[in-house]
Amino acid sequence: MIELFTADTPNGKKITIMLEEIGCDFKVTKIDLSKDDQFKKDFKKISPFGKIPVITDHENGQSLFESGAILIYLAEKHNKFYEAKDRHTINQWLMAQMGIIGPMIGQHHQFHHYNPGKSEFGEERYFKITKRIYSELDERLSSSKYLAGNEYTIADIATWPWIARHEWHDIGLNNYKNLARWYLDIANREAVVKGYDLLKDGSEIPKP
Repeated sequence: MIELFTADTPNGKKITIMLEEIGCDFKVTKIDLSKDDQFKKDFKKISPFGKIPVITDHENGQSLFESGAILIYLAEKHNKFYEAKDRHTINQWLMAQMGIIGPMIGQHHQFHHYNPGKSEFGEERYFKITKRIYSELDERLSSSKYLAGNEYTIADIATWPWIARHEWHDIGLNNYKNLARWYLDIANREAVVKGYDLLKDGSEIPKP
């Protein structure tokens, strides 16, 4: 049994999607970010920076924080979506999501979606960066079926939930035909549909 401590965010959805993809038995323990659950003493014992998601693998007592590290752990344990021959390429695209795609699009969410009108500089800066990320992903996907090559991997699982908030971005996913093709291909996977509905409240994947 994997226990997932999480909230309904792109980083959280990465892990529920992965768990559904590998067919792992898991339970979700909700962390209410609006109530600062992430900063409670017991949670910080397993998440030093007070961030979600975190898993505890009750088979061996192992706890892990940071979504990229969790994806690698689950992929290695179940030998799925992380082929040894492709790991350098997969790692590059996974780290790009962790270091660029997620943090930059996350700032776009803050300025453009949650707090519009508070910082013209912030809104313009992160809109432009997010638009550039769309273009860069679209270029990659013009010559590759998935981010790390012809096979679906944890790099795709990590990146897809951020593009799933495309309605918040006001960039127009359909303007990027390769990115839209990749997005819809993944959106039609049964495990992704299940994993997207993280809290089992009927959440549906937004289509462009």
